[in-house]
Amino acid sequence: MFNKNSDKVATIGTMNLVHANAICYSGYREGQNPREGLYPSYDEVKEDLLILKENWSFLRIYDCGPHAELVLDVINTEKLHFKVMLGVDIAAEMSNPNCPWGADFTEETINANRQKNCDEIHKMIGLTKKYNDIVFSVSVGNEASVEWTDHMVPVERLVSYVKQIKKEINQPVTFCENYVPWTYKLEPLVAELDFISIHTYPAWEYRTMEDALEYTKQNYYSVANHYPDVPVIITEAGWTTASNGRGIEPWNANQELQAQYYEQLLAWTTEEKILTFVFEAFDEPWKGSPDPLEPEKHWGLFKVDRTPKLVMKDIYPSKVININKNDAVA
Repeated sequence: MFNKNSDKVATIGTMNLVHANAICYSGYREGQNPREGLYPSYDEVKEDLLILKENWSFLRIYDCGPHAELVLDVINTEKLHFKVMLGVDIAAEMSNPNCPWGADFTEETINANRQKNCDEIHKMIGLTKKYNDIVFSVSVGNEASVEWTDHMVPVERLVSYVKQIKKEINQPVTFCENYVPWTYKLEPLVAELDFISIHTYPAWEYRTMEDALEYTKQNYYSVANHYPDVPVIITEAGWTTASNGRGIEPWNANQELQAQYYEQLLAWTTEEKILTFVFEAFDEPWKGSPDPLEPEKHWGLFKVDRTPKLVMKDIYPSKVININKNDAVA
């Protein structure tokens, strides 16, 4: 299903990268929550990375806060051979009436967010310089332009941030976003980026396993064919293993489906040498609503207790796993 990292080299545009397994990592466990300032410890992050190093070479982390700093510190101190895509937790710089859960902000909040974003950009530049041999690329934000986002940032502001970053560091710069905005709204941004990073989630769009991979391919090629001269990678693709019915039917979320999707996804992206960050390493109980079956909590290839799910049974056979597809907390 999953193969150990190969040493095949793929050329992605002008960037020469080793084509290897890549994963999104966020290490929050039970009782930890970035919104409350409750972060994993050094030893907890080290434990996570020692697990992940068995099968992955590239990590994507989402911000430049205490968790990200700790991840980079552990990689450096423990001499782990990860390459990291470093992101910015970008805040809303405009209201968005299209956000289903509300994104109406005062001018005071928007001004404060703009200052926060500038500060975050400076922090990312500083961390990238400090860990120059670990950070292989940076992202100017995450899902900040798609129609439903609660942290909308005008495209012209994203362009200005990219230009600012490029003056300071040599690493390639990208932006991580749902596949939809790339083919119309984000064209001015693409002109400034080194490569495009798309997200694709068939389950969120009511797709079943019968056409999940084909839908993923359609998402990818809708962007790649629009920009034939710009490298396109996938920075989020996954399948949740539990749902309370909010956006994903419960029958369409379990460990068996997750394993099937990843097997198909990795076979295709490996054959085509499309660098793909699977979403995500570990379940995160702090996410979404308080409902324990909230789908946002269950995208991990490992449970929150760090035991592997069915998808990882061949890579981590020595660990105890529960392969019951009806496991409510899978």
